Amino acid sequence: MGVTVKVTSDFVCPWCLIGERRLVRAIGALAGEIAVTVEWLPFELNPAMPAEGMDRPTYRALKFGSVERGRMLDARTIEAAQGDGIAFAYDRILRTPNTFRAHRLMRLAARQGVATPLAGALFAAYFEQGRDIGDAQVLADIAAEHGLDRAEAAAFLSGDDGAQEVRAIERAQQAAGVDGVPFFDISGLALAGAQPVQVLVAALRQAAG
Repeated sequence: MGVTVKVTSDFVCPWCLIGERRLVRAIGALAGEIAVTVEWLPFELNPAMPAEGMDRPTYRALKFGSVERGRMLDARTIEAAQGDGIAFAYDRILRTPNTFRAHRLMRLAARQGVATPLAGALFAAYFEQGRDIGDAQVLADIAAEHGLDRAEAAAFLSGDDGAQEVRAIERAQQAAGVDGVPFFDISGLALAGAQPVQVLVAALRQAAG
């Protein structure tokens, strides 16, 4: 029996990256046992972020009260992700981006069946490579590296394609009570937060019946 996992996340959320890596491992652990389909749903941690993003130290100071507290929170995610194969490179991240374009690009990727590879690539680009995933040209480059045509992706991002779809999904998720990420809907079984791999494995097996 197949299982569908709907993942609500944002690409500037470190816990979402941790959750994504653990989900990949959980699915891999069940290869040949359960067929899993993953759908990616948008969530914006910073919906009021300027389109061009913001200098990261400035943003962190505004959000958390000081740059030092922001660094302490970064350190917590590094510690929590030990064993998850994540090379956090916070020192390389210069800007906190507006992620709406990235979520729009995910709609194009979903139509072409490459949403999961692109999601993983967007997380890695931001947290491990320090790339500005709010920049349309950077997004087009990432798209081309992971199964999409660069010219098509650039043209898609240059307009407002996918914008209404993203907004509609965000409204639906809010109406359903999703107010934090990552959030996993595993064939109707809800899990919030970056769950351990064994919890995700158990949930996938339960959903498969």
